[in-house]
Amino acid sequence: MIQAFGLTSNARKEHPPAVDDVSFEARAGSVTALLGAPGAGKTTALRLMLELQQGRGITYFRGRPLRRITHPSREVGVLLGDVPGHPARSVRGHLRMLCAAAGVPARRADEVLEVVGLVSLRDERLGSLARGMDRRLGLACALLSDPHTLVLDEPADALSARESSWLYGMLRAHAAQGGTVLFSTAEPKEAARSADRVVTLEQGRLVADQEAGDFARTRLRPRVAVRTPHAARLAALLAKEARTTHRSVEVVREEGNRLSVYGSTCADVGETAFRHDILVHQLADEIGDMGPGAGTSLRSEPETGDEPRVPAPSSPPVTASPLTDVPFAEPSSRPIAPALPTSEPSAAEEPEPAAQAHPPYEVQAPAVTPQRDTAVDPVAQPTTTSPNATPSPRAPSPARSRLVPLIDPEETTGTPPPACVPRPSRAATLDALSPLPPPISVRSAPSPLRPLRYELRRATGIATGFLTGAAVLVVSALTALLLARIGHTPQPRLLAAWPRELPLPPAALGAGLLGAFAFGDEFRHPALAADRGTVPQRMGLLLAKLLVSAATALLLGFLAVGCDAEVLYLVYGRELAQVPADWLSVSASWIGLVVGCAWAGVLAAGIFRSTTAGLAAVVAVPILVVPLVHKALEGSAVRAAAGFPLRMRKVFLLQWPFGGERYLSAAARMIVQPVGGALTLSLTALLCAYLLMTLRSRVR
Repeated sequence: MIQAFGLTSNARKEHPPAVDDVSFEARAGSVTALLGAPGAGKTTALRLMLELQQGRGITYFRGRPLRRITHPSREVGVLLGDVPGHPARSVRGHLRMLCAAAGVPARRADEVLEVVGLVSLRDERLGSLARGMDRRLGLACALLSDPHTLVLDEPADALSARESSWLYGMLRAHAAQGGTVLFSTAEPKEAARSADRVVTLEQGRLVADQEAGDFARTRLRPRVAVRTPHAARLAALLAKEARTTHRSVEVVREEGNRLSVYGSTCADVGETAFRHDILVHQLADEIGDMGPGAGTSLRSEPETGDEPRVPAPSSPPVTASPLTDVPFAEPSSRPIAPALPTSEPSAAEEPEPAAQAHPPYEVQAPAVTPQRDTAVDPVAQPTTTSPNATPSPRAPSPARSRLVPLIDPEETTGTPPPACVPRPSRAATLDALSPLPPPISVRSAPSPLRPLRYELRRATGIATGFLTGAAVLVVSALTALLLARIGHTPQPRLLAAWPRELPLPPAALGAGLLGAFAFGDEFRHPALAADRGTVPQRMGLLLAKLLVSAATALLLGFLAVGCDAEVLYLVYGRELAQVPADWLSVSASWIGLVVGCAWAGVLAAGIFRSTTAGLAAVVAVPILVVPLVHKALEGSAVRAAAGFPLRMRKVFLLQWPFGGERYLSAAARMIVQPVGGALTLSLTALLCAYLLMTLRSRVR
């Protein structure tokens, strides 16, 4: 269950807050729709609930705020906008990466891919997916950790009717197993068909919170949709006839050449148009929206003062399940066609009792639209209740299921659907459900390998790192050849391809760039956005990134030196490829340089949330920090570190095994060098800044 109390966003300058004191509940075992026009504050409310945006108020998920949940992705499955992931990553690789972050077995990725119907596209890149496939992948990401609660922002946006029906069927099946579902939408009819409760926002404020049946009765009513090039003339004629016959008819002029006629029928409107030779392009029964602004009529009410205005008789409410009621901003003009059953009703099927709230039949005329050959119509959910549909506690059970998208007989037979079709009962619909992904047991014990597996899959899932490494090796080899041809370059700098004119060698710059990618890609493509924050600032994740970046930097550094030595040997012979005599101290300095650059890139990108800022921090070390350190180390007041290993041995009264004094001496000499000192100072400052930012966010 979700309980939101006093959600209020921070106001910007003179503008009012996008969400102002919004409180509502989303019950377990039901689907709740957050309804509102674009700009009403739906997305802001969801981000405030998930603590992804600063503001006031608190939200409880099964009695606990999100900050008190150790692993939020296991409790709440989230889909906000497009799937947040690198466009070059494969579908299966993206899911496996999230499996590692959530502590879920990797086989879970294949299970959810099969459920959402993306098995054939598992090797496709995220950037090449169509909108419908992206929505399917987003639902797969939300279901990956088997969460109790689903929070989705406009999940059916830009989807076809068939894809929307499939998506809402999945949400209905999740709620049927005891889960909580909250989704936002701007379509009142979509909310009425797909939710059990509707919470309406208008200009950032809560204006209604109702069950679905009440919502449909108070917000939706039948109307006749007319499209004609002579809309103004036809509207005047309809208003005149309504006054003459003393009928309560409301004519609403909409955008373009559309009219919405309330209180009349297709036959009456068509006869009026025929008598006055008015061309009609569309004439269809629809379900209209009675939100704010729906009463701007064209004086079509009867002018008699003694006859009160009586609304037109309404057909049975078009609700799929009990939902909430809320006022809306604009009247919708999209036609609704009749819901179609999956198969013909059997003769032995018993009619439902008349005392039920929603009758089993829905009478609507099909829309006549010459511009389209066929119409794919949204499928309404069943309206009746049965004991089988009672939400049960969410327990591990292989019987979790989803709704199957219904098939339009017009697409297969070529004949239009009948105007009156029986609506299947909920019990019959639930019997036709197909399985959801099976429940899983998530590893609850913290494991240091979990963030490490995530970081390895993140780094190796795209070709950016491999291409960067290949480019670094090529540039390093060419630079080494150029330095050898020019001459006057010391042997260590020649093997590292490090000219005196450049602040850093290509390998160190490449290591810094790869380190900056570790956090930079996280902020550009926030795959972990659902886990409280764009990038969760956990120490385990930071240590994993530092470890992987260090290993990558070491590999790149040794490959660069090896490639340079091999190229120099092939072109100029053995003389230029010899190992320096002081190879130990040189190797220690080289390792410290490439690893330090990689770590500087990781920390700077994590602090400034940008790959460019991370690389800039790496380049700033030799350009800005080194001169300052070099100036500080000059002069007679600075003492050298000579004899440091010997003094350490006397202090600990131990003999260094395997000649350990040489290694310690090399490390000390490297640190007291200007570059080593500057790099050490930069890493210390960046690490302290990162820790301070992490502690500050946790305290907040």
